Amino acid sequence: MADASPPRPSPDGPEAPRQVAGAALVSLRDVQKHFGDLHVLRDIDLTVDHGEVLVVIGPSGSGKSTLCRAINRLETIDSGTIEVDGEPLPEEGRALARLRSDVGMVFQSFNLFAHKTVLDNVTLGPIKVRGLSRSAARAEAMGLLERVGVANQAGKLPAQLSGGQQQRVAIARALAMHPKVMLFDEPTSALDPEMINEVLDVMVQLAKEGMTMIVVTHEMGFARRAADRVVFMADGQIVEEASPEEFFTNPRSDRAKDFLSKILTH
Repeated sequence: MADASPPRPSPDGPEAPRQVAGAALVSLRDVQKHFGDLHVLRDIDLTVDHGEVLVVIGPSGSGKSTLCRAINRLETIDSGTIEVDGEPLPEEGRALARLRSDVGMVFQSFNLFAHKTVLDNVTLGPIKVRGLSRSAARAEAMGLLERVGVANQAGKLPAQLSGGQQQRVAIARALAMHPKVMLFDEPTSALDPEMINEVLDVMVQLAKEGMTMIVVTHEMGFARRAADRVVFMADGQIVEEASPEEFFTNPRSDRAKDFLSKILTH
């Protein structure tokens, strides 16, 4: 588990204190989800503490992305409960919009607004949802773009950026909402190999600063470097969970051993 640490710096001042480690921020209980006859989430029980970095790995089709998307209700569940900061997920309306500002999401496909500049992509949410003035939102956005290393691209459109730059803008956009937890759904899988590390470096830095993160990824190096805990999924179930050191050196289940033998030898 993550240790308690001092407050993390905020681009707009000393607020946003680190929450006390050890208190569950995200909690899933007996979560079930079907796509037709396919049982994609089976009996999911999982908690993620304040300040914890949880990495979810497993073969394709194991339910990892569905799990990630269910936490901010991009996917509905059939039964069970999901709570964020002690509150059950709202079904719709303003309460759901509030939840989505508390739960930042970074997708593999960036999902930036193509017709808006980088700066406008980052300021839109704070202005529309958090009610920030345009000048305050721009100042904060520039701080965040500086933080992820793309401040010099602020006036460009997304199509003028590399994939790695676009993904770093997407991270800045999510951070601009001051989320309690960040979800990353395979954030590097659409990137060329030389761009992957520039995104992972930003994520590692976020982890060091105390951001609560749930990361679905195939990047085992990131899991080793940044995770507090690794969850291995297969066939919609959590097969095992352990510290990175324990999981990578001594996996308990045959499924995990088989998975690791295939990916770590190539």
